[in-house]
Amino acid sequence: MSPDYGEKISYLVLQPNTPVYTSDGQPAGTVKRVLAVPDEDIYDGLILDTHDGERFIDAPHASELYERAVVLDITADQLHHLPEPTANPAALKVDPDDTVKHSFGEELGETLRKAWDRISGNY
Repeated sequence: MSPDYGEKISYLVLQPNTPVYTSDGQPAGTVKRVLAVPDEDIYDGLILDTHDGERFIDAPHASELYERAVVLDITADQLHHLPEPTANPAALKVDPDDTVKHSFGEELGETLRKAWDRISGNY
């Protein structure tokens, strides 16, 4: 008899402390945190609370989300190879001041190339 995990759910309603199981049915721990950006519909993965401490698993490997359980697509043996969570990298944002500055000669050359392309029909 297979366990009753309930209905499939979205990561948007997945709750902390939900039990997590490996693909071979072994307990893996519980959900500590869902890593997502709901406004952009981005599900990055889960931080799990396991016997080995906190572990990160990517969303594609934790996509079987149910009301009462998460089923990973890895086995109990593979669970021990999951990485510890790390801090998020800084978000990069490019501002107009961050663009490459060109010398006057480079800017003049680019302007002349654009003009020649227009005159010759190569635009």
